[in-house]
Amino acid sequence: MMIFKICARTAWEQAAQAGLYTGAPIDLADGFIHFSSLDQVRETAAKHFAFQDDLVLLAVDSRTLGDRLLWEVSRGGALFPHLYRHLEAAEVVWAKPLPMLADGTHDFAELL
Repeated sequence: MMIFKICARTAWEQAAQAGLYTGAPIDLADGFIHFSSLDQVRETAAKHFAFQDDLVLLAVDSRTLGDRLLWEVSRGGALFPHLYRHLEAAEVVWAKPLPMLADGTHDFAELL
């Protein structure tokens, strides 16, 4: 199952070069990297990334992350994937720009 991470383009470029993504400030504060499932990622973008441009969407196969990936209750009682370790850049299946539309939402049409 693919899970998704939205992050700043510059943060991903640095992580890809270093080979390791340590997380966004909220990830570091919470102690895990926040991911979303396919059914959750659009709402995550609307709730946490509205009007933020220059983002990328990372896709990761959850089966490759091992037992440090936990599905935990979060927004609205839904289970969200949380990774309790850094993400190896090599674990990212693909990273694509996440275009922002004029209304501040993001266009997932060509991505998912």
